[in-house]
Amino acid sequence: METIEKNIQKTYTLMGADGSPYESKVPGTYGGNRKAKIYGRLDCHAALRAIAIGGYEKERVFFADEETAIAAGFRPCGACLREKYRIWKRQQ
Repeated sequence: METIEKNIQKTYTLMGADGSPYESKVPGTYGGNRKAKIYGRLDCHAALRAIAIGGYEKERVFFADEETAIAAGFRPCGACLREKYRIWKRQQ
């Protein structure tokens, strides 16, 4: 019996600078909370804890890079991006 291989390319849904979702062949490098407008590292302990207890998984968004997150109006996370958060806070 001949095996039929399907060439299925995995895609990821990322948020663009305009806040609209788009499909990407490359996963995002930052995650965020759509409701709180916060972005951070994918390994952020605060985000992972919130997700583990059923927190904001439905509000989770992903960004290709930090510049896109900022352009979409998100601020740095105070837990995993402390220095960038401090700079952002001083500018407010």
